Amino acid sequence: MSLEGKTMRRVVIAGGGTAGWMTAAAIAKTMGRTVAVTLVESDAIGTIGVGESTIPPLQIYNRLLGIGEAEFMRETQATFKLGILFDHWKQVGHSYFHSFGMTGKDHWAAGFQHFWLYGREKGHAQSYDDYCLELIAALQGRFAHLPDNRMNYAYQLDSTLYARFLRTLAEKEGTRRIEGKIAQVELDGASGHIAALSLESGERIEGDLFVDCTGFRALLIEGALHAGHDDWTHWLPCDSAIAVQTESVRPAVPYTRAMAHDAGWQWRIPLQHRTGNGIVYCSRYLDRDAALERLLGNIEGQTLTQPNFLRFAAGARRRQWHRNCVAIGLSAGFMEPLESTSIHLIQRAVLRLLRLFPEGGISEADVAEFNEQQDADMLQIRDFLILHYKATDRRDSPFWRQCADMPVPDSLAHRIELFRETGRVFRKNEELFAENSWVQVMMGQGIMPRRHHPVAERLSDEELDQFLSGIRESVERTVASLPEHAAYIQHYCGAGRAQAA
Repeated sequence: MSLEGKTMRRVVIAGGGTAGWMTAAAIAKTMGRTVAVTLVESDAIGTIGVGESTIPPLQIYNRLLGIGEAEFMRETQATFKLGILFDHWKQVGHSYFHSFGMTGKDHWAAGFQHFWLYGREKGHAQSYDDYCLELIAALQGRFAHLPDNRMNYAYQLDSTLYARFLRTLAEKEGTRRIEGKIAQVELDGASGHIAALSLESGERIEGDLFVDCTGFRALLIEGALHAGHDDWTHWLPCDSAIAVQTESVRPAVPYTRAMAHDAGWQWRIPLQHRTGNGIVYCSRYLDRDAALERLLGNIEGQTLTQPNFLRFAAGARRRQWHRNCVAIGLSAGFMEPLESTSIHLIQRAVLRLLRLFPEGGISEADVAEFNEQQDADMLQIRDFLILHYKATDRRDSPFWRQCADMPVPDSLAHRIELFRETGRVFRKNEELFAENSWVQVMMGQGIMPRRHHPVAERLSDEELDQFLSGIRESVERTVASLPEHAAYIQHYCGAGRAQAA
């Protein structure tokens, strides 16, 4: 059923930043001159600009837009990322690594973790980590592109530079940018849809489809249309963050660090030209001044920027597409950047909107499908983030005791119990985090399976030894052949390469 008979020819994007320019670039590049894309933003309104760590699907988005990797990395001062090192999450002094790669080799009936578990029973004492190429390469600070895309990776980038890079692409494809602050969102009296944006300058921007990229303010989707919001702070209690940039004092490593403290955690993200730092915390247990002191006491290098103070509430918009408005980015919901999913959620929403683009009018079925898929994405990511807080041995502060004692969603409780009892991880279609991600984080946080799949026992002791040692030796050989990450960056996409080219 069509809610609007008119053709969607005028797309108006409210807000710039990463969300706005990712949306504009993708729509303009994909739809071409069949739609007119207008983006409204004000230089006087700052962007959050702290989402600097990404996950592998960003490669897909860039390829779809015809973006060359080396150029993109030069322009955004990006480095490669093979995963995240988690310090002090299970307990103080303990570390584990969540990599983007496959660990070992799976059997169609059971994941590699079952063979590793059986190997432990047979006296194979090597760490699960030793069977993952990306993990060992990351910890040794090595990287290179490998044949057959055998190295799974993402990027650590400057999100402000990325938005600027995408703006150039979007404007080249015909996007019109209008400078100005939104004074009012005008609604159509008959349909309740958004009719236009009125700017403080008096200019009026009409459109058929509106995209809300106004960040936490959610001026369109919530301020005008009241789509509603589900609060998840009882599961994800951190509500504040402080970000600061520092000089680089050492070669950039191909991974992000997430260091837990007694009221939250701290990030460290190495780029080509600087390091991104931040502290995420629960204001109930740590005040702003103490958080800033803690952050500045645990950074490397001189600060390059003034601290950026942020307040947020974890949760999601109940309807991310409501009437003729689609919320993308922080206006759609927020979950702390613990697993670097912020830019990914923008990408998923943009590509999903393009697949369901309402060229011939807005369809209730399309709106429902979009919202259902967006909800599924956010719920699965929500559960994965809660896992980091819930599955912990830490009881050393009120914050961690609260996390350990809190009831969790039934969906997550089922995953934890299933893995603890059987070592199995079952995923729904198109779920973001792969089986190996769940395995690495659950075992890293201290959840060890009590049993393994019997298919592993089909291997004789000799076959098991050859199977496990063969994988380890292959990983060791490959990693030993890789160059240092910083040297590879300089050769492949360093700032000096642009002049040389």
